[in-house]
Amino acid sequence: MSGVVTQNIDGLHQLAGSKNVLELHGSVHRKYCVACKRKYPLDVILESNGVPHCECGGIIRPDVVLYGEPLDQSVFRDAEKLIAQADVLLVAGTSLRVYPAAGLIDAYRGERLILVNRSETGRDRRANLRIYGNIGDAMRLL
Repeated sequence: MSGVVTQNIDGLHQLAGSKNVLELHGSVHRKYCVACKRKYPLDVILESNGVPHCECGGIIRPDVVLYGEPLDQSVFRDAEKLIAQADVLLVAGTSLRVYPAAGLIDAYRGERLILVNRSETGRDRRANLRIYGNIGDAMRLL
């Protein structure tokens, strides 16, 4: 099974055609009420004046992980499983310094690790292929 594990919240992986996307930090395209957990579409935010409120009175917020909040553990476990089962792991555009996401690389048991980043990371020695530079340029090479 292939997939994408991302810290991005913009939904661009899905717009590019990726199907199995695990969003560690959520998505700005999903909203929910903090009180009753009812889900809302993006339009509710775009059409509101001020802070949007649910019918129950709770605040409607984007389904994203804000600074200091924990990651969704079920998404994190799914990411660990996906990475552990991967034949090839491509890690792109991360310094691998911010945890817990940086620790996901430890779940990989394969022999084909590719790191793409603008500069060195602390995991470069483990990689079979290291590409330093712009992600877009590097992806055209692969």
